[in-house]
Amino acid sequence: LTQIATEVRACTQCGLCKTRTQAVPGVGTARGGIVFVGEAPGADEDRLGEPFVGRAGQLLDKIIKAMDEAQLIPGLPLDRQSVYICNVLKCRPPENRNPLPHEIESCSPYLRRQLAAIHPRIICCLGKFAAELLVGVEGTIRDLRGKIYRYQGAKLIVTYHPAACLRNANYKRPVWEDMQLLAREYLSD
Repeated sequence: LTQIATEVRACTQCGLCKTRTQAVPGVGTARGGIVFVGEAPGADEDRLGEPFVGRAGQLLDKIIKAMDEAQLIPGLPLDRQSVYICNVLKCRPPENRNPLPHEIESCSPYLRRQLAAIHPRIICCLGKFAAELLVGVEGTIRDLRGKIYRYQGAKLIVTYHPAACLRNANYKRPVWEDMQLLAREYLSD
């Protein structure tokens, strides 16, 4: 992961390298075998070089903490360091616009290498761009969630991005249901 992070920070494969403050490889250890994959860094992430540190990241931290407090996975302490958190894109798109297809194509090999290095037990796709890339089909989060997919031997689930929950509080219950599904699937092996 350290080698991949070094390469990500030096990457110039797409135009985002010209507008970023810094690249954002990922954070955590994935000791427990859980990886959360989002879309792309935002302004706070670009400034600090760490994924999910803005408002959406604070909500993701609360979700992970709630999973730990509810002991959804008994014996596995869950926090920002015990999981791995990253994005499809490693650089912030200007004005937080959606990733462009050529940017995803340029950046996704880094994500795939990260996942290969981690060998996660379960991957949680946060939002449409991570879901479509890793599941390999287009669709709405509503249609993709609630199912178990496979990626390179890992189980994979899809849920709403924390930023979507900040815009629409009605997504919070489905996300919590998805975290319970994640835990059940984690424990079923």
